[in-house]
Amino acid sequence: MRHFIGIVLALLMCMVTPVAATADAAAYQVLVFSKTAGFRHDSIPAGVEAVRSLGAANGFTVTATEDAAAFTTANLAGYRAVVFLSTTGDVLNDGQQAALQSYVDGGGGFVGVHAAADTEYGWPYYGQLVGAWFKSHPAIQQAVIRNEDRSHPATAHLGATWTRTDEWYDYRTNPRPNVKVLQTLDESTYTGGTMGADHPITWYHTQGSGRSFYTGLGHTVESYGDGDFRRLLLGGIQYAAGVTAVPSAIEGEAYTSGQGVQIADHAPASGGRTLGHIDNGDWSGYSQVSTANARTFSARISSAGAGGTIQIRSGSATGTLLGTVAVPVTGGWESFQTVTTTLTGTGSGPLFLVFAGGAGALFDIDTFTLSTETARAQVSPNVHVFYYPWYGSPSVSGAWRHWQQGGRTPPADIGADLYPKLGPYDSGDPAAIDQHMRWIRQSGTGVLVYSWWGRGGYEDNVARQVLDAAQREGIKVAWHIEPYANRTAASVVSDIAYLNQTYGSHPAYYRHGNRPAFYVFESLKITDWTALDQVNGANIILAQTTDTSKIAHFSGMYTYDAIAGATAPGWQQAAAYAKQHDLIWAPSVGPGYIDDRAVPGNTTPTLARDNGATYDREWTNAIGTAPTWVSITSFNEWHEGSVIEPAVARSGYQSFDGAYGRTGAAAETAYLDRTRHWAERFQPLNAPASPLPR
Repeated sequence: MRHFIGIVLALLMCMVTPVAATADAAAYQVLVFSKTAGFRHDSIPAGVEAVRSLGAANGFTVTATEDAAAFTTANLAGYRAVVFLSTTGDVLNDGQQAALQSYVDGGGGFVGVHAAADTEYGWPYYGQLVGAWFKSHPAIQQAVIRNEDRSHPATAHLGATWTRTDEWYDYRTNPRPNVKVLQTLDESTYTGGTMGADHPITWYHTQGSGRSFYTGLGHTVESYGDGDFRRLLLGGIQYAAGVTAVPSAIEGEAYTSGQGVQIADHAPASGGRTLGHIDNGDWSGYSQVSTANARTFSARISSAGAGGTIQIRSGSATGTLLGTVAVPVTGGWESFQTVTTTLTGTGSGPLFLVFAGGAGALFDIDTFTLSTETARAQVSPNVHVFYYPWYGSPSVSGAWRHWQQGGRTPPADIGADLYPKLGPYDSGDPAAIDQHMRWIRQSGTGVLVYSWWGRGGYEDNVARQVLDAAQREGIKVAWHIEPYANRTAASVVSDIAYLNQTYGSHPAYYRHGNRPAFYVFESLKITDWTALDQVNGANIILAQTTDTSKIAHFSGMYTYDAIAGATAPGWQQAAAYAKQHDLIWAPSVGPGYIDDRAVPGNTTPTLARDNGATYDREWTNAIGTAPTWVSITSFNEWHEGSVIEPAVARSGYQSFDGAYGRTGAAAETAYLDRTRHWAERFQPLNAPASPLPR
């Protein structure tokens, strides 16, 4: 916990002219259509807000309408994709149908979500466009989705299976003969399904010169606050809009070099042939396929042999290992399945596949795809957010950590006035870490400032996992050196050397120029910082203060205090001093502050969020001082209620409802999206303005 001092004075609003948003914030336009002539889903408003926030974070603007008059040839020409969001019944007249058909067949994109399949039953073209019409559904329940193809941008972030709760549609026909299926439902994991062993639920296909994507997911309001579902939706929109390519299948037998492998004839295979006669230690090379930016590998395989593994390598058969994928026995050389893996290594040379397994023939490869990283919205290296990796749960760490603060009894009762969307998670849980990094990217923040409490501690042990996950999302990591027991100036010098030596070679390690950055919390508790002179030249070290008489051995200042940001005491003077002496100035902004549940009886003042007005005021105050960086208090300091991490409505807790006019699931990410709004408008006057690499 941090303990703030001082009284909250009258809140003052400083005026500043915002800089225009980044160029790709309005790169293309998407139309969201949600007219209903039958059942109306109460998740539609949450869906509209989700698409809006996805657009804000990923370079497209959204027009939402329920007016079918929008469907004219001239109007549709302005959009890269049209989303039918749980439309129902007959929603277009003949002229509007003709306009949509001309638009898609002429190269436009269509996205159907959930009840889009319960629409326009009397229009045969629409049945082709959406892929299949709705038939029936059982009650809302949990089920397992099998992610059949993870090479598509809509599914590349998912594992082999995905367990979630939704309303599961059956369809009048199986769309598989006419579409490329991405996801199927495992009917053995829920009750009421009627399609059997092959139950597609998400698919895509070309339609004329255009593109169509459909998912049966998205009935519930909660779906639109689910990060994985939002990424599915985003990938579908980007595919339909034509801004991300679906990788083309490469024939396995199209190798340009190899050892041991031969071409085999199999009629059901693509082109009637496969890469066959594969034994342990064999390999094939593809000089025509680059591994640069490769993220996902999928292969259509068959095996009546031993099965085995495929190693995906760059440059040569012994080159950099990008990833591996297991190949099961399929029961026959002409019985094909698709296997997929996410690639974690980094390569730039041509692709090589190396094969391993037991004795005799292992498997055949029909086709494979190598998908590259899709273009992502930029993040700002000049916006930093304080990140707390100190939470623990019995399932991961063996006991609760931090959530029980204030005498609470997790999981229902936690030491926070807001309740996390992820529940009381463990900071060492890879799934939680990955979601955090995705949310930080969504916010437009380029640097997380990692709360560090000394070498060998809990936070130190989790650090490499966070660095790895940050790298995958294009986020950098700086350090927040906390007031651990017996901290001294000399120990901080040693800490900086340790962090640089231990983690400095990691690609996610933040540097400003060539200098790593360290924030020192409660720096005023140590009066003599002369020892920092040993490391200050090669590192950026910030003191937590606006008192310029206390920073003689530091590289600059930050404030941390989320309450003080509302009135900005001493900020202009500190900013002027920093500019005059070529120092870093990184004032801290926050959405609010409350610690009543974590510290019962505490007299620390609170600062209401005021539906987002407080956060906007603090950002305006910060930008008005022309800072080097803006630091955010915080991503996830739940005890203090200063979080921008998504929170859910729950009895006994505050929520984000009402923030920036949002309610329900749409409100959960309100502060992430508002952070991006400000990050796009902040261009520092005394630091490079270029974004981090995508």
